[in-house]
Amino acid sequence: MTAIDRPRRSALYMPASNLRALEKAKALQADMLIFDLEDAVAPDAKSAARDAAVAAVNSGSYGQRELMIRVNGLDTPWGTDDLKVVAQTKAHGVVVPKVSSVQDLADVDAILTRAGAAEDFPVWAMMETPRGVLSADAIMKSSTRLAGVCVGTADLSKDLQCAHPVDRSPMLVAMQMVILAARANGLIVLDGVHVELNDDPGFEAACRQGRDLGFDGKTLIHPKQIGGANRAYAPSQDDIEYARRLIAAHEAADAQGAGVTTLDGRLVEVLHVVEAKLLLAKADMIAALSQDGAD
Repeated sequence: MTAIDRPRRSALYMPASNLRALEKAKALQADMLIFDLEDAVAPDAKSAARDAAVAAVNSGSYGQRELMIRVNGLDTPWGTDDLKVVAQTKAHGVVVPKVSSVQDLADVDAILTRAGAAEDFPVWAMMETPRGVLSADAIMKSSTRLAGVCVGTADLSKDLQCAHPVDRSPMLVAMQMVILAARANGLIVLDGVHVELNDDPGFEAACRQGRDLGFDGKTLIHPKQIGGANRAYAPSQDDIEYARRLIAAHEAADAQGAGVTTLDGRLVEVLHVVEAKLLLAKADMIAALSQDGAD
């Protein structure tokens, strides 16, 4: 399971100050756990939360789940120390809030390097400010450490001074700009959170919308949202069967010297075969996570 291809259907933010939640997370079905030192942690609990997050990512108790730590911003009293500590852990990467410029990412990179982080230690940037969205392409091509980005729709709507309806129409342009920049630079891109915990239809609609827009998965704020995100971003059984049929049809046509063929009235070309093989590979990796108890 490679870092770039592994499933990231669900990425759950967890307050690192909540030790009971960190223990329960060992049995959760999320593909990614983000131990949060920022928004979810009170100022007087920051130090203890940092220690708890480090212990969690170093514990080896979370199976094949991808483990991240979201640090505080560098403009806070805790951000620099957070990065220095995370650089020495077994975390799969660090999530940096409110990345708005190339310089923001350069500062993060410099701190990690001085703290002894491996050259390929991954950084994930949160795109949640108007300046960050407008600079998305420049930011995403500026650091070899950058592995992925997360859209922060809650903060983005606040800064845009726009409404945040279920369909997120006031932010669609900004979301698509981030997706475009991520795809242009070969990065993973995750959708923002759905804050209405009792709005199951709205959450499911947001998952479908994010999938259709091109996101790789969705960031979450509560374990009850994991199942919905996993279902929305996983290939369905119908998708899997169609992919297998498509590959078989193309192989049969290729054996007869035909460059293209049709399946159920649809043209099948090499690009469709590539997509089908990627879908099957994703399904296999999700199955591997299931065997690990993560799904």
